[in-house]
Amino acid sequence: MYLDHFIVQNYRNLEKIDTNFDPNVNIFIGKNAQGKTNLLEAIYFLALTRSHRTSSDRELIHFGNDYANLMGHVHKSQVDLNLRVLITKKGKKVWINRVEQAKLSKYVGQLNAILFSPEDLELIKGAPALRRRFMDQEFGQINAEYLYFASKYRQVLFQKNNYLKQLAKGQAKDQIFLDVLSDQLAGIAAEVISRRFKFLKYLSHSASDAYEHISLASEKLAIAYHPSVSNITGDDNTETIYHKVLNNFQKTKEMEIRKGTTLSGPHRDDIEFKLDGKDAHLYASQGQQRSIALSIKLAEIQLVHHLTDEYPLLLLDDVMSELDHGRQRALLNYIHGKTQTFITTTDLEGISWEIIKQPRIYHIQSGKISLEKEN
Repeated sequence: MYLDHFIVQNYRNLEKIDTNFDPNVNIFIGKNAQGKTNLLEAIYFLALTRSHRTSSDRELIHFGNDYANLMGHVHKSQVDLNLRVLITKKGKKVWINRVEQAKLSKYVGQLNAILFSPEDLELIKGAPALRRRFMDQEFGQINAEYLYFASKYRQVLFQKNNYLKQLAKGQAKDQIFLDVLSDQLAGIAAEVISRRFKFLKYLSHSASDAYEHISLASEKLAIAYHPSVSNITGDDNTETIYHKVLNNFQKTKEMEIRKGTTLSGPHRDDIEFKLDGKDAHLYASQGQQRSIALSIKLAEIQLVHHLTDEYPLLLLDDVMSELDHGRQRALLNYIHGKTQTFITTTDLEGISWEIIKQPRIYHIQSGKISLEKEN
């Protein structure tokens, strides 16, 4: 799939952009704070209806305006699509081929995009919350059921935690209602956990192959999912996971009431990355950790292709300068001819561009875009 025509109105500092993109590689050049990352973020938002930089959609609307508007024409192997996202201070609306969609879940997945930013280099050594967000964002865009259950889990978790706080303060006394919420949450948690096991199993295999390709190293990369309910395994079916989660809720019930929060579940789970069986968070060098992060992004591309028969868009936000020449070449070789790629950079110096044939180069200044003349 690829995005060939894109219109942006009032999105951050991008007041009006109307441009066409190359199906292969598009490079955005500009100094810092000119709008390069904003443009990539806008493409990402068109795909996923959310930002990777903020949870507040209001921040995306250009100062002094009441709305931001994103429209894109997408080519897929079987169909062409016109997509639109309208962001207002009251919320957002989405359209597919000029038909408004009642639910965002009906829209997400029409356009798949994988984003790789400097923050992703923190995926291995950063906090568990980063890895949970990674799972929810990436799995949610490729599987509508995962998106639904992850969203539902957050809703019921909020309800349960709110009620636990009331119990802790003595503002509520009915523990039967708490049991009902725990039962609901356990059922939804089981759906989320079983899908995480499934997707991470595939991701681990593909990332291991990509790591070997990138690093030319002898270490073997493996990704392991660690549910906070310790006796859950990847061999458990959804019903078994449900009972194990619920049983754990029952065991920790009194402690949860005292602390006023839910102590286990998908919101407390983590991923572990291992090289030859050793925890990469503790033992991998910075170069190894960057190779792992890059391998995961390349594995995501393969996962999307495996599930949808389409290659996703790849958005590389100022990461080329963070990679040495060997990793740059490995990345560009891997993606060349597969994915429509968007790359931001302050300049073209020091990057192995020779692998890419005739990229389309744009200059961005003060939120305006201009196409460099081709020779």
